[in-house]
Amino acid sequence: MQYGHYIGNVTRLAVELANTGTLDPYDELVATFFAEHEITPPTDGRYGDLPDVVRTALAQTVDGAAPDAVQRLLRDYPPDMHLSDHDGAWHVHFSRNGTPAKRWAGQLIAAELALVAAGDPAVTLGRCAAAGCENYFVDQSRNRTRRFCSNACASRTTVAAYRARKSS
Repeated sequence: MQYGHYIGNVTRLAVELANTGTLDPYDELVATFFAEHEITPPTDGRYGDLPDVVRTALAQTVDGAAPDAVQRLLRDYPPDMHLSDHDGAWHVHFSRNGTPAKRWAGQLIAAELALVAAGDPAVTLGRCAAAGCENYFVDQSRNRTRRFCSNACASRTTVAAYRARKSS
């Protein structure tokens, strides 16, 4: 796996946590991360104030504001940086296997959002352009022009624009 894809996948975890308030242990990406890193999801599915702080960090990053929330994440969940070769290639990890889920997610997301806020070229974050949608997304498309968090939001916006044109 290329490290840029790994950073993108971790950033997707941050986006899911911000958009939904939890990490669904049945989601394929989440389940894979949890299994590979020996993480047990919280029994109640709650991550305390972490989703709110991550959402603020995403907003600041997308808006180009000072990354105060990323700084808070780094302070509250200081990464435990080390090398791992669990998948046959050496790469950097930011939390130890078996760490409690909230701390593991906080450390991992803090480190990855710090990389993104510092301009890591492998990941572009965006906020959905659909009316009424406040979700974030990771844009790793070739030309970095994605505007919507999902096909549903893109379709809803296209249909609304079409109807507006037809009624004029």
